[in-house]
Amino acid sequence: MIRALILIALVALPACGSSANECSPQASCYVKPKVTVFAAASLQPAFDKIAERLHFSATFNYAGTQTLTSQLTQGAQADVFASADTAHMTTLQHAGLIQDAPQVFAHNRLEIAVANGNPKAIHSLADLARGGLVVVLADPSVPAGQYAQQALAKAGVTVKPASLELQVTAVLSKVAVGEADAGIVYVSDVVTSGKVEGVAIPDSQNVIAAYPIATLKDAQNKGAATDFIGFVLSSDGQSILKAAGFESA
Repeated sequence: MIRALILIALVALPACGSSANECSPQASCYVKPKVTVFAAASLQPAFDKIAERLHFSATFNYAGTQTLTSQLTQGAQADVFASADTAHMTTLQHAGLIQDAPQVFAHNRLEIAVANGNPKAIHSLADLARGGLVVVLADPSVPAGQYAQQALAKAGVTVKPASLELQVTAVLSKVAVGEADAGIVYVSDVVTSGKVEGVAIPDSQNVIAAYPIATLKDAQNKGAATDFIGFVLSSDGQSILKAAGFESA
């Protein structure tokens, strides 16, 4: 009887061994891989869609790029970092926190967000300097804020914002709920919002943002991190990003 029980146990071992390679996805011992992604707030609509297509689970921390960079340099754990600019990615590289060379996976442009119907008749960056308008911008510490300042400088326009927000999504929200007449956001923000209209900024005044992505050196799930980045760069991932208003890498 004891010998029979031993044989049964030995037969069962391959289905649920101590090695991950011995545990198939169909076995009860299988633990679904997961990846933790720190991503710029503007990526949330696209990355949430991408998460629906993954064969593993993903946890996202969305915030301003500067906030994420600060969290990571202070020891926060993550597997992947997706930035809204190259400068903050470079900061993490210099800190020795990035595993491999970052890859640019998308680009974005700026647009003026206004209320549906554009009741204030805002048609250009110059209009943002008009008296009586409530204009909000992203803080200059945020990539979107830096880009907005560059665009305004190109246009030769000086704006006195009612507030400076630490996330570009906060700029969008204030316009959407009527707390502001206009704000400078990304094209992707307008496309995915559905609550505001966008006023195009000409190329001569616009700024093209590059979005890099990389695996972190201390990633606990490097396999899943590699797979996540691979999907973002794939044709399917690029299609999702394009539908969300981003331009291809």
